[in-house]
Amino acid sequence: MKGPWDQAEAPRESPPAPAAPEAPHVPVTEARVNGTDFVAAQRSNRAKTWMLILALIVIGFLLGYVLGWAVEAWGTDANRFHLFALSQAGLFGGFLLAFIGVISAGVTLTFGDKVVLSMNGAREVTAEQEPKLHNVVEEMAIAAGLPKPRVYIMESEALNAFATGLSPQKSAIAVTRGLLNTLNREQLQGVVAHEMGHVLNLDTRYMVAVGIMVGLIALVSDVVLRSFRFGSYGTGSSRRSRSDGDSKGGGGAAIIVFVIMIVFLILAPIAAQLVRFAVSRQREYLADATSVQLTRNPVGLIGALEKLGAGETKGPEIGNRATQHLFIVNPLKNFGENASALFATHPSIQERIQRLQNLGRV
Repeated sequence: MKGPWDQAEAPRESPPAPAAPEAPHVPVTEARVNGTDFVAAQRSNRAKTWMLILALIVIGFLLGYVLGWAVEAWGTDANRFHLFALSQAGLFGGFLLAFIGVISAGVTLTFGDKVVLSMNGAREVTAEQEPKLHNVVEEMAIAAGLPKPRVYIMESEALNAFATGLSPQKSAIAVTRGLLNTLNREQLQGVVAHEMGHVLNLDTRYMVAVGIMVGLIALVSDVVLRSFRFGSYGTGSSRRSRSDGDSKGGGGAAIIVFVIMIVFLILAPIAAQLVRFAVSRQREYLADATSVQLTRNPVGLIGALEKLGAGETKGPEIGNRATQHLFIVNPLKNFGENASALFATHPSIQERIQRLQNLGRV
């Protein structure tokens, strides 16, 4: 007799495999949350920076053009001056101002790092004097694939740091004593990686060039406006208006040019400063993203920014108006969420932390 175990069992049908859950559709326009798309953030910020620098160059060129245009209007017979004709003197003035800006930036780039370090009381330290700081700087230099920058200390209890240098081969990173004593190693890595990001992205070169162009625009505008205040041009313009009063509207055209020049002399420095601040903010965002790229850990920089924002250790004021944009946080003014974004050299700490949280897994 055959038992039930001797009977051939009917083949069993394997249960169907569960269907893979369909991935939710995410529109391309949505921002990635808690992702690591720092490369896209870097690309976006670089593009915005170049657009802003181009805008600054255009402002400088236009200032030179308007000045040359005004000189041509005042030195040309009223019957032969055409208001809407291309000004040869204006083109010369525009290119001349741009050329002077480039030359000035080149000279400043050559010697600027030594001046900036000296202005902020930074002194170079050896690996024997500050082993932890040197070790962290070397780690971040290896991660960035760059030569190790020189290391400086600012003897201040304030929490801050900056980077400077013409090129990655001639760069320097300076931190305050308060920063070194307050942050733990992970947070110090985040700050040093941020400054290494400035070196890697050539921000020190960008910001010096931007600062020189802004300073040149402000200087030229101020000199010309002061000349009007002392009457050297005002008297001549009055005589010009009276002598051309009977001509065929030429004097009126010259007056229009004069008014345009005055308006531009007032607005050009303001516009240039706004562009400078915008460039500075974009470079800070870019350096934050680069810090995540180098450390693969946004938590360190987030913790450091929280301490810098809270001002756990407030020391004597460091920095000045000429170098305030170089520091990781502005040493002269704290830009909160309610601060005017247009006139801020740095984004708010809250905004930077939020962006970091969206860049990395925290």
